[in-house]
Amino acid sequence: MPCPALPDGFDATDPDLLQSRVPHPEFAELRQTAPVWWCPQPRGITGFDDEGYWAVTRHADVKYVSTHPELFSSSTNTAVIRFNEHINRDQIDVQKLIMLNMDPPEHTRVRQIVQRGFTPRAVRTLSDALRVRARAIADEARQSLDSDGSFDFVTRVAVELPLQAIAELIGVPQEDRARIFDWSNKMIAYDDPEYAITEEVGAEAAMELIGYAMNMAADRKQCPAKDIVSQLVAAEDQGNLSTDEFGFFVLLLAVAGNETTRNAISHGMHAFLTHPEQWELYKRERPTTTAEEIVRWATPVTAFQRTATQDTEIGGTPVKAGDRVGLFYSSANNDAEVFDRPERFDITRDPNPHLGFGGGGPHFCLGKSLAIQEIDLIFNALADALPDLRLAGDPRRLRAAWLNGIKELPVTTG
Repeated sequence: MPCPALPDGFDATDPDLLQSRVPHPEFAELRQTAPVWWCPQPRGITGFDDEGYWAVTRHADVKYVSTHPELFSSSTNTAVIRFNEHINRDQIDVQKLIMLNMDPPEHTRVRQIVQRGFTPRAVRTLSDALRVRARAIADEARQSLDSDGSFDFVTRVAVELPLQAIAELIGVPQEDRARIFDWSNKMIAYDDPEYAITEEVGAEAAMELIGYAMNMAADRKQCPAKDIVSQLVAAEDQGNLSTDEFGFFVLLLAVAGNETTRNAISHGMHAFLTHPEQWELYKRERPTTTAEEIVRWATPVTAFQRTATQDTEIGGTPVKAGDRVGLFYSSANNDAEVFDRPERFDITRDPNPHLGFGGGGPHFCLGKSLAIQEIDLIFNALADALPDLRLAGDPRRLRAAWLNGIKELPVTTG
């Protein structure tokens, strides 16, 4: 077994580590010396009754695991690689009702229904509304500067458009949208002590969001309208979602669609302002390749997991049935065997086969085209309304086990 030169106790899912940085040097060492590496963990510390997982760090291996659901299950232990140590197994198992944590054929059935909401036509119908909202967000940020010309980019800009996009998609009234944002924040922030949010508060927020969505579904079943909710739920016996399934679908949207795109936008702005030549290039030429590079650079989901369904191997390394396998997208997106100078933020990068939307296979992100559209719209609006933005301080990172999150990014026009 190769012995990579890693710090004692290194674990790329340690929320204290991810609060400070993404461990790119350690990922590079693993890709070079032990691309499929056993990471030991104290039993139960992650919510799982085992002693660790296999860390998969190369681009090719992450794609292999992602595209072989018959060998690697998303359902057995869910796709979430680390929970709080206080969670119990029943709380983990209930999350198997979320599409992210399903295997074929159940996943196939639900995805075929849900993808009605993400057709090119469905996404195009949102374009005009989201373009107007993106411009309004940028204009409002410019007009409501603090006395020194500064503001927090996350709360003033990044949070708003992803929330509005999801709410627009499923028809949430404007007056309810702040509640959706609050619930989604609570669901993912329980690892960060600053928010003083317990696992119980996060679970309560999830149930409130699910209940809200289930009420929407019930209303559409009784009175169908010409909207996506009706398409998904109004004729359950014709292959549509049950009320419960729609509730869990909205829960997934609130995290996978809202939180991830928000963090991509925050990281993208930070990347532009620490690479000013790229910001100047963007303002001048607006390359259509920009959003894909922002997602590669940010990789908002650092890792998900699978569980081996049988004795198998990954890249020549034996893996036993029941072993958990961590798919480190942040590492794969910096694999020098795939990307030329991956450490460089390059908005003209093309091709760009990043895995920021997953490694392919059945769980490839349904909302990719919507996320790319949101990123394009907000940065076009920012380049027009706030072309002279500069950093006013270092970003403050979220303490989380699998999200590459920024909770504050001070910027200034002064």
